Amino acid sequence: MILRVGPLADDPLDAAAQFHAGALAEARSVLAGGETSLVLVFTAAGHAHRGWRLAAVQGLAREHAPRRVNGLAGDDAEAIAAAAEWLNLAPAVTGQYLSLAGKGAGALL
Repeated sequence: MILRVGPLADDPLDAAAQFHAGALAEARSVLAGGETSLVLVFTAAGHAHRGWRLAAVQGLAREHAPRRVNGLAGDDAEAIAAAAEWLNLAPAVTGQYLSLAGKGAGALL
């Protein structure tokens, strides 16, 4: 399942607070409902957001193992769909946060 997060504040601390006040409960609810794979999709943001986003994804992955939780960051719908499809076909990948460039890296094998 794909869960779009945001919009969130530009400031990393404010954005993290917004995530934890809202989207975190929604993600936990989805996982508690039996979903086996969750992909959190964040809008593209600067490097200062990477730390809190990765920590949130990894924390959810540990908390809900063996369910899988991964995060994607980007604004290109095609890139998001392709990465989500790849993650769906990669059952051993969990707790990862990937920034997407959307530059047409090629079709999935």
